[in-house]
Amino acid sequence: MNSTPVGPEQERLEELRELEGLLPAGPAEQVLPPGRRSHHMDVLMQLIDKDGGSLSGSGGESRTGDSNTYDSSRGHLGARPCGGDPYLFRGRRWSRPALVAGVVAAALAAGLTAGIGSGQDGGGTAARPGASSTAGGSRSAVVTLDRIAAVAMRTDVERVGDGQFVYVRSTGAGNEGAFDGPVKLGKTHERQVWFSQRQGPVTDVGLIRENGQDWPIEVGVPDGTDPKDAAVAAGFDRPTYAWLASLPTDPDALLKLLYADTRVEKGEDRDQVVFGRIGDLVGEQIMPSATAAAFYRATARIAGVTEVADAVDAAGRHGIAIAREDTRHGTRTEWIFDPRTLDYLGVRTVFSRDTERAKAGTVYDTSAVLERAVVDKRGQTPGERRRARRG
Repeated sequence: MNSTPVGPEQERLEELRELEGLLPAGPAEQVLPPGRRSHHMDVLMQLIDKDGGSLSGSGGESRTGDSNTYDSSRGHLGARPCGGDPYLFRGRRWSRPALVAGVVAAALAAGLTAGIGSGQDGGGTAARPGASSTAGGSRSAVVTLDRIAAVAMRTDVERVGDGQFVYVRSTGAGNEGAFDGPVKLGKTHERQVWFSQRQGPVTDVGLIRENGQDWPIEVGVPDGTDPKDAAVAAGFDRPTYAWLASLPTDPDALLKLLYADTRVEKGEDRDQVVFGRIGDLVGEQIMPSATAAAFYRATARIAGVTEVADAVDAAGRHGIAIAREDTRHGTRTEWIFDPRTLDYLGVRTVFSRDTERAKAGTVYDTSAVLERAVVDKRGQTPGERRRARRG
């Protein structure tokens, strides 16, 4: 670790820490989905402590004000299910002022969006593009994922139009402990999110309603940049129903596309990052049944994927889980499914081994999807949509 910074650098570090403690909890800067938001702040502060806390040269200060922002340099949104990141979502949230927004942009550009959930491996797995480093998941995980895919294939899904929104209501909690100290799971609370389905490049991505307030999800526009140039089109990091419908439904072709599109920083485990991206998509989007089935079958081909016999989501529902371990952090991300219907329930991250921060089995973040629907406008709930149509 570098020596403790002095002068202006130390003052900036102290100011940042004070701001983080004073700011109200709000949705994360990242869409990226449950489990990563609180971890991002942990990793960010550790990086600042290690590298001297330089905030200059990020080129990414947001001008969107009180909102969630999208970092186009790394390609992740700010709205995941509540549970401590999701695009993206939990626990100790990313805050909103410009100073912190600039730090967030710098951190994301530096590759911190992997976090817990996407995972990093200190060994730096060097899988070739389009393939995982080994043959695939465990036998039980492969069988269960095939069953989940079959259920997804039989499920009727309402098509989402270009002018509509995907609505997801969830409940969750994330780590509210010190940056690099013992983990302390916060109180469970509800969150609603609306994702725009516009195909063309946009800066206005959607809306999060959390802690009694509405927060727009907007693309961060660096100083001196034309907003039109910062707009983000539909894609893996701003998925829409129409874009998801355009993906190949052959699991091998889909997985090859995922590996080719996934940017992996030094020290990251490519397989874990891809696992996290799929989890974000199936956790808080609506997609055609064939596409959902293809994602689950593609997951079965990722090295290190396992099955957990019993896992509990943020709503207290027990289920079976498809999981993968982040060996560097000693954590395991679990997608939880109803043991009878195999419907998706939620996601959580638990410590897979004893660490300085927590004992094995400690929950780092957790979320549960309570409702998922198509609505006609931002801020509208499914019940309001039904009443409006009857009227």
